[in-house]
Amino acid sequence: MIVVSYGGGTNSKAMLITMKNKGINPDLIIFADTGGERPHTYREIETIDDWLLSVGFPKLTIVRTVNVTLEEMCINNKCLPAVAYGGFKTCSQRFKIEPVDKFLNSWQPAKDAWSKGYKITKAIGFDADEPQRAKEYKSDKFTNWFPLLDWDMGRDECIETIKKEGLTLPNKSSCFFCPNMRPSEIRELKAMYPELAERALIMEENADLTNIKGLGRNWAWLDLLSNEEMFDFPDYEKEMPCGCYDGD
Repeated sequence: MIVVSYGGGTNSKAMLITMKNKGINPDLIIFADTGGERPHTYREIETIDDWLLSVGFPKLTIVRTVNVTLEEMCINNKCLPAVAYGGFKTCSQRFKIEPVDKFLNSWQPAKDAWSKGYKITKAIGFDADEPQRAKEYKSDKFTNWFPLLDWDMGRDECIETIKKEGLTLPNKSSCFFCPNMRPSEIRELKAMYPELAERALIMEENADLTNIKGLGRNWAWLDLLSNEEMFDFPDYEKEMPCGCYDGD
């Protein structure tokens, strides 16, 4: 039984297309919503069902952490997302992995498979340009599979696959307040979605901080958006994808 972790970005979209081309039919396609995705990702997950149904795949299943979004948790606790403090997996663990596992634990087809001694295969879209993200996962219930690595598909191959299928290329999928965003992406956020940039600054201002300066860890987003000339250096543009990053 194959469960696809769909992130709403380039990698997972190319992974689904290639599955279709190879005759691999997933049993479930699931998207974990942190509540903080940018509008283009929500538009993507609203429109992907038409293609999924046209190729005989199941519709997208959306799951969420009960009662609170990641943004609300940060505001309520006067903190920033864990990745800002160096907790690189905590955000995705609580708001991506745990909601998916909770759903699967109550999903009857999964329970039937486990009762017969089978494991569920989670297909995860880390591409061949980022093999360091693929980690072995030991569990009595699940096993991880990284199809894009097996198929030697990097970012360029993923983009070409989507174009050949005649589908639109998604923009980067991540929370709008993700501390791993590069300065150029934060400026783009302000230009495209100024209300979201303002919410991120409210989160930053609301947080009780001691060891870090803001959403940029050793610098604040407020400083960036107030004085952009300070951040025109290559070191600030390094990509540091978090667990829920799904390509751009």
